[in-house]
Amino acid sequence: MAQHNELGRWGEQQAAAFLENKGYQVLHRDWKVGHRDLDIVAITPDGGTLAVVEVKTRRNTLFAEPSAAVDWRKIRSLTLAAQAYVERQRVMLPIRFDIITVVTGDNTQIEHIEDAFLPLPVNR
Repeated sequence: MAQHNELGRWGEQQAAAFLENKGYQVLHRDWKVGHRDLDIVAITPDGGTLAVVEVKTRRNTLFAEPSAAVDWRKIRSLTLAAQAYVERQRVMLPIRFDIITVVTGDNTQIEHIEDAFLPLPVNR
């Protein structure tokens, strides 16, 4: 496996543990539909919202913040994948889109951005 894939998988593990420690119930990790995927799907601690979480892992922030990698194309892809998830899993909860950034180094830093973006309108 390529080194960047291993780093991404490690970051997703860190993010899932972070969410669980905050009281989230992680339902799925790396959920796929076609060529799209959702990194983490979880229920918020109060049980009232489905959080679709995009995880961005970087070794450092020298060039850009990890959350900057979530552009309109990624948001569109996440919107379509989340729509498929809701339909297939018959989810009846409100949905929000979060981003978790994981920056490695001597002191791993994790930032959770709740309600990071709104879904884009899409035509299938």
